[in-house]
Amino acid sequence: MGWKEKLSKHYTQSYLKKYGDRLAQVQGNVISVKVETKTTLWILHRITATIIVRPVGSKTITKCVYAKKKWFKKPPFIAVSQGNSVLIQGLKGKKGKEHRETIDIMNIRNLSTKKDLVPMDESQIKQVRTVQRR
Repeated sequence: MGWKEKLSKHYTQSYLKKYGDRLAQVQGNVISVKVETKTTLWILHRITATIIVRPVGSKTITKCVYAKKKWFKKPPFIAVSQGNSVLIQGLKGKKGKEHRETIDIMNIRNLSTKKDLVPMDESQIKQVRTVQRR
């Protein structure tokens, strides 16, 4: 095992140790999308996207929030429309906090248009789906 592999393995294990119980994944249809962009002094760009998703096979809804700040360049975000089928990966809120029911988005995969917010390999996605079905 090389040095880079050891380092990435260590980072992965420490991340799972810290956030493992809060990791969440939602797959369903988009009910509502609200994207807000804000620029301060042409330098600081902020984007806040609120997506409400109805999971497949469920009557409940899930609120997902994506918030990013970036200096000098606008943060990227993919096109998501009402009715699209999406797969959202993120973190649930902390227990006892105000936003414990919302999911902080880390990645969105629009299954209707086959686009990702953060590019992923097809093999990783198939492994995630097989783990869920068991």
